[in-house]
Amino acid sequence: MAVSDERLCSYDWIQDAENVGSVKRQLAHLFEVSLRTTVPSEPDIAPLVEPCAAKSGVKFGDYQCNNAMGIWSKIKGKQAEFKGPPSVGQAIMKNLPPSDIIESCSVAGPGFVNVVLSRNWIAQSLQRMLIDGIETWAPRLPLKRAVVDFSSPNIAKEMHVGHLRSTIIGDTLARMLEFSHVDVLRRNHVGDWGTQFGMLIEFLFEKFPNPEDVNEAAIGDLQTFYKASKVRFDSDPEFKQRAQQAVVRLQGGETRYRDAWKQICEISRTEFHRVYERLGVHLEEKGESFYNPHIPGVLEELNKKGMIEDSEGARVIFLKDVNIPLIVVKSDGGYNYASTDLTALWYRINEEKAEWIIYVTDVGQQQHFDMVFKAAKRAGWLPADDNSYPKATHVGFGLVLGEDGKRFRTRNTEVVRLVDLLDEAKNRSKTALLERDTAKEWPEEEVEKTSEAVGYGAVKYADLKNNRLTNYTFNFDQMLNDKGNTAVYLLYAHARICSIIRKSGKDIEEVKKNAKIALDHEDERALGLHLLQFSEVVEEACTNLLPNVLCEYLYNLSEIFTKKFYSNCQVVGSPEEGSRLLLCEATAIVMRKCFYLLGIVPVYKI
Repeated sequence: MAVSDERLCSYDWIQDAENVGSVKRQLAHLFEVSLRTTVPSEPDIAPLVEPCAAKSGVKFGDYQCNNAMGIWSKIKGKQAEFKGPPSVGQAIMKNLPPSDIIESCSVAGPGFVNVVLSRNWIAQSLQRMLIDGIETWAPRLPLKRAVVDFSSPNIAKEMHVGHLRSTIIGDTLARMLEFSHVDVLRRNHVGDWGTQFGMLIEFLFEKFPNPEDVNEAAIGDLQTFYKASKVRFDSDPEFKQRAQQAVVRLQGGETRYRDAWKQICEISRTEFHRVYERLGVHLEEKGESFYNPHIPGVLEELNKKGMIEDSEGARVIFLKDVNIPLIVVKSDGGYNYASTDLTALWYRINEEKAEWIIYVTDVGQQQHFDMVFKAAKRAGWLPADDNSYPKATHVGFGLVLGEDGKRFRTRNTEVVRLVDLLDEAKNRSKTALLERDTAKEWPEEEVEKTSEAVGYGAVKYADLKNNRLTNYTFNFDQMLNDKGNTAVYLLYAHARICSIIRKSGKDIEEVKKNAKIALDHEDERALGLHLLQFSEVVEEACTNLLPNVLCEYLYNLSEIFTKKFYSNCQVVGSPEEGSRLLLCEATAIVMRKCFYLLGIVPVYKI
């Protein structure tokens, strides 16, 4: 069956309008044209295109279309021209429109259509990226604005290793979405409201009767201050009563109490900033207090919809298939996490017009968010279908464990302060760096910057390379190892690529203008193909909110470059030097973008 000119024009329009970086999407458009021609009676079949996996060490192509079996199950007995899945696969292959992308096709097994990409097309795609920039490979997601709610420590408490995963994972998700043309509102939903502030404010008044004496130096360690106030609260009934009254006065807006609250929050922010500065993380704080004025109106809206009921003195929402109610007003008349989180979700959908609201917290909060999302669906704020927008998603993660397999703590059973953890990573990295002869001649500033990049990068990558739902063991020796799947290995691999380009003595910008990429050697082609899969990997990591997918891609890229291309394809001084320098540059550019998306600073020499 021939493909009409009208269909080919339609395909050209789609290709121009869509992201040109994704091989998978471009092949999907080709197969979509073929499927419409092959089975016009089944217009809703979406093309199933995936990279080929090796079977017994053999790959039958670069990509494959897996629609034949599904189509056969739908048309069996209806269309006599097809005798089974293989004949459907043959028809799909035959009806593919002409394209520069495909070098050859074959049908295997129960109708799998295997595609081998054109070497010239891969080379030309890489060449265009070098000229036009890697931003042209950015995925295009079907939404304009997202909220990523991450980090979210509690005021007056130290950030510790328990906040590490939320901060690192949330930042990477925000970076990947931003790269994919999504306007991301990075929200730090700090715990800056509630009963503990009455306790802290009353303790502050006792210690510092003169408000002008209150500052970070005078208070000292805020965590110690918090613990001391908690001891008073638990042991002194009179103090406890004053603290409870202080909460009412704070929430009532009395100036003296509001001022004390602001002072405590500001001291905490200074502590948080030290961590965020080291991690290179940017957030906009909109804490619990921000949403507090909106809570009555939101609860009134839910009440009018008949969702809120009285239960044992509290106000609650009963949810289908959940055996506990969602408490939105406590029996003492106060609000709680559910009141604030429902209001924040309402605000993000209605006021900030976010289409995807992503909450990055530990897996222990899964049930809480499930209940909040169910209530939002019942209220009509979210659609019943989880795949439609606007949508809300809880991104859960496991624990950080110590060598003993228990929650990571210091020897005196305290949780580990995040600042101390990051500083130790940097110091260990610096010690290892200064053991290298080349680094001993470096200026102090360069040693410091490289130690930070490697140390902080090692901590981030050790977290991000794991599926976020699993626990992982924190081990400095493993994460700072320069062999294996570590940030140190990846950063050094990038530095080696930069070194190859420097040793050539060539201006890489001039090489881009005068040389052309050729992929004649099988290892050149393997590297080129992997580079070209960057866009679809980022899209997959974004869609499924899994940073480890990008980490795996980056590690495999380094392995292909080092163990295949660099081992078997001489660069400097070879007849193919120009082409291979461009492959080195393309690899370095893709690696740097991966580092950026993971929040890791690259190093250029070792």
